Amino acid sequence: MKTTRHLRFRPWVRAAVLGLGLLATGCSHTAPATASNRPADTRGKARVVLDENPPEKAVELLRAMQLQTPDDLDVARALTEAHVKAGRTDAWIAELQGRIAAQERAVDQYMLGLALFSRARDAGAPTVAAFERAIALAPETAEFHYRLGVARLESEQYAAAVEPLRRATTLAPERTAWRLPLAKALHRTGDAPGAVAALGSVVRGRPSPGEVTTARALMEQIADPFAGIPKTAEAKLEEGLRYLNDLDAPQHAILAFEEILHDYPDLAVVHALLGLAYQRLDDAGRAVDEFKQAIERAPRDGKNHLYLGELYLSRQRPDAARTAFEQAVALHPLLDVAWFRLGDLHLERRDLNAAREAFSVAVALTPDAVPPRGKLALVYQLEGDYAAAERELRHVVEKDPENMEFSLRLGLLFTEQAMKSSRAETRKTASGEAERWLGKVLEAQPENAVASRALQQLKAQ
Repeated sequence: MKTTRHLRFRPWVRAAVLGLGLLATGCSHTAPATASNRPADTRGKARVVLDENPPEKAVELLRAMQLQTPDDLDVARALTEAHVKAGRTDAWIAELQGRIAAQERAVDQYMLGLALFSRARDAGAPTVAAFERAIALAPETAEFHYRLGVARLESEQYAAAVEPLRRATTLAPERTAWRLPLAKALHRTGDAPGAVAALGSVVRGRPSPGEVTTARALMEQIADPFAGIPKTAEAKLEEGLRYLNDLDAPQHAILAFEEILHDYPDLAVVHALLGLAYQRLDDAGRAVDEFKQAIERAPRDGKNHLYLGELYLSRQRPDAARTAFEQAVALHPLLDVAWFRLGDLHLERRDLNAAREAFSVAVALTPDAVPPRGKLALVYQLEGDYAAAERELRHVVEKDPENMEFSLRLGLLFTEQAMKSSRAETRKTASGEAERWLGKVLEAQPENAVASRALQQLKAQ
């Protein structure tokens, strides 16, 4: 993999729209503090009702559910969304205002805020006022603080959004996705380190693919290495990148980059590109010097630490590489290559906890990539968590049934489980699965010695 892919030049366009609408389904499973003792099997039922029924029917069913669980915020949110989808927003707002006038309740103010937000003319002050009242009535409910923060964020009240979003993540630290809007608010108020730290929590919290996309877009805004390029240097930079990336002519790229640095010696990204060009020529000394100059000029750009780490790794300096990769992900948590490299380095040291975290993040950032998932499965197997290892391996073979490497690994996993288990039933089940997967491998590769030996082990036990 070419590390230059992280620095591919692009037009000076900065655009990353955060899809953080108040009725977003990505937050539908959030449980408020007031409902923490609700049976787990009722969670998500409101979402199912909304997704599997026409809006009008969903309104009817969700009304009945709310009568049974009036303080359930999952139901309240789904009911409001059903009204909006059914075109009944105005009537629902009027009904809620009537309820509040008769007897003010936090959940009604919460639903009013959600409904008001769906109307463009009310998405600002009226929405904020409703959520503020919900907080006044139930100050320990994290969901209310979160919605207030997002409402202010969407109204471009960035500084005002920070405090409620911080409060929400404090009250519900397990809701790592809530740190996405917090990161945006912090970035917009000039707190880049705080925004990066928030994104670091997001990637460690098993984010969804959509959340990863949002986090990547925001991180590119926070850490755009090309942001300070003068207009007069753009053409020469394009030329150098073309030589480096497209024509594989690092000598010509070096001439272009050095010409830029003659006039603009403090451009960190050009020093980094120059380092990559020297690395292509196997001039490690010059490459290290340029990467260090890039780091000195842009100390908060994690990509420069990634390039330095890759160089150290290629020179068999694992300790220096690990330090560089750790700094890289601290400054730029979306660098999947750095997480993967860290996982490998931790695995070599048998630090399974650290390896598991690194590979888990790499899998979350690149869910369709096979190598990180395979390494994560190996860590789980070494820890004796056979179910987790099986889950990761099956993810690959279900998408690619012809992947004999992972089919073999499943066979070996079940073989190990059968050999080590003290329970007869577990041994029998694992042996059956092992024979099935090993047989599949041998059918495709009759000379596979590893599969043959494993099968013989099973039959001899």
